[in-house]
Amino acid sequence: MSAAPALIAATVAHLSRFAPFDAMAPEHLAWLAERLKLGYYARNEVVLSPRRGEVDRLYIIKQGVIQGEQAAQGGAWLELHEGETFPLGALLSKRPAISTFRAQTDVFCYELKADDFHTLLKLSPPFQDFCTRRIAALLAQSQRSVQAKYASTVSEQQSLDSPLSALVRRKPVTCGADLPLRQALERMRDEHIGSIVVVDAGQRPLGMFTVRDLIGRVVLPGVDLATPMREVMTPDPITLPSTARAFEAALAMARHGFRHILLADGGRLTGVVSEKDLFSLQRVGVTQLSAAIRGAADRDSLKRAADDIFQLGHNMMAQGVAPEQLTQILTTLNDLLTQRVIELECNASDVCRHSFCWLAFGSEGRLEQTLSTDQDNGVIFVLKPGETAEEVRADILPVAERINRALDDCGFPLCKGQIMAMNPKWCLSLDEWKKRFADWIDAGDPEALLNASIFFDFRSLVGLTTLAEELRAWLLARTVATPRFLHQMAANALRNRPPLGLVRDFVVESEGEHANTLDLKLNGSTPFVDAARVFALATGVEATGTAARLRAAGPRLNIPSGEIEAWISAFYFIQLLRLRNQHTKHEAGMPMDNRINPDDLNDLDRRILKEAFRQARKVQARLAMDYEV
Repeated sequence: MSAAPALIAATVAHLSRFAPFDAMAPEHLAWLAERLKLGYYARNEVVLSPRRGEVDRLYIIKQGVIQGEQAAQGGAWLELHEGETFPLGALLSKRPAISTFRAQTDVFCYELKADDFHTLLKLSPPFQDFCTRRIAALLAQSQRSVQAKYASTVSEQQSLDSPLSALVRRKPVTCGADLPLRQALERMRDEHIGSIVVVDAGQRPLGMFTVRDLIGRVVLPGVDLATPMREVMTPDPITLPSTARAFEAALAMARHGFRHILLADGGRLTGVVSEKDLFSLQRVGVTQLSAAIRGAADRDSLKRAADDIFQLGHNMMAQGVAPEQLTQILTTLNDLLTQRVIELECNASDVCRHSFCWLAFGSEGRLEQTLSTDQDNGVIFVLKPGETAEEVRADILPVAERINRALDDCGFPLCKGQIMAMNPKWCLSLDEWKKRFADWIDAGDPEALLNASIFFDFRSLVGLTTLAEELRAWLLARTVATPRFLHQMAANALRNRPPLGLVRDFVVESEGEHANTLDLKLNGSTPFVDAARVFALATGVEATGTAARLRAAGPRLNIPSGEIEAWISAFYFIQLLRLRNQHTKHEAGMPMDNRINPDDLNDLDRRILKEAFRQARKVQARLAMDYEV
């Protein structure tokens, strides 16, 4: 017999307050409510345990608090509250629960039979998406709310997560390589376009010609209009497949200073996407900004560009751009600014006669910079016959200091820990860097390795990149073969536990200027960063970014891809909160930092943050198991 209509309506109204039920079709939510039974569990009573065998029902907490316990986690490791569900993984896999779930208070749970659970998965796409991609689904819901929040300050536009095919406005206008320039210009005039693609007989792109090229390559040099297009085009244009995402085009435009990206599938031209297509409604465009950086002639110009980078970050946040994309674009533009600072200083000095490479460490090395970031950098140089490291270092250090101070002027504060190229400790020859890393790997104590961890994230930024490549290859060969070092790095990574509480949702500072807050960087994103670093160094992965390291190391460590993606989604949600928090404080005229009061979060974000911290505990549990910490 089905439940009374009034009871079903009340159950539907209650469930509709929580994800994923708030996104389900009314008929599917009513179907669920009709099949739910209500269970009661007294305080300290075991609701579910591994000993009970294959899980036979889904639990949805109606009232009270459930505590999850695992012996491997040292007892209690999570709390579940009203509206939360368990144990999804066990139900999906048709296996026993891994944790013991105990009522921490008197608890009422809605309960759904396993057969009905699997039927509902087929009926309701939002329910299935939530159950199979839990953290990712919650994150998407939060991003939608962020976009709605900022919609009043920035006009909506196409998401940078969209495929490039969705941005193509028209069929590309093309010409052959032997077509006279005059005819190509007439075609551009007739089509009312500012660019034309030069293709071969098979529609494979050979080059690009724009109105900007007309001035520099035709008008000023006085080129004859009968000249074939192959002689005036920009050859070997950058192409992306039409399935690539818009943010990949934005990155390519930023890195190379182009205003157009060609789409090619199977080698054949399928479309053209311009900067205007990507950023038509933004005050600052990524290519406009990268061009301004490249053309900056002095420090004041670079300071204005740095302000524009921040503004671009604000605009992208307002559009709901995913944090993975946003941090990569910000880091790419910051890279360009750093490169231009170095170019200007080298032009004013003869120090660049030395072969050297500027290294980025920490968040810049990982392509994970947020709106608030300081400097972590160094130099690696080559010794020529007859030169000593001390002599070359003495030449480079004064210029390195001017570069560091110029970056400080541009909004990248000097590193409080003095991890900068102007510090003689981090301006080293290739052999000196190898010795420094060898000391850490072979004989470093836990405290030394803790302080050295960000150096293992190095990435070449300017100069002789082969130096960084050689150092990376040497380093990975050494780390893979040194289990003692990996064990110590894992032990260090486990020092910093996610701030999940048992009495309340989160562990926060109890007193002082940081009372009632937690540090999203130290306690939130760092556990993922540290674990990914260890996995990469253990498996020989060359990538430095956290997500790239996890995705590359996961298969080598036999970690299921779904588990890896859950970790990455959790990491990027914490990054999103950091970006939003920094932006909010900047708008309020406050110093930007990574501290939040979790009580200031809305219910959805509090729930996702709890889930993200649980994922951090899971990645740490894997680390502890693999390295017997």
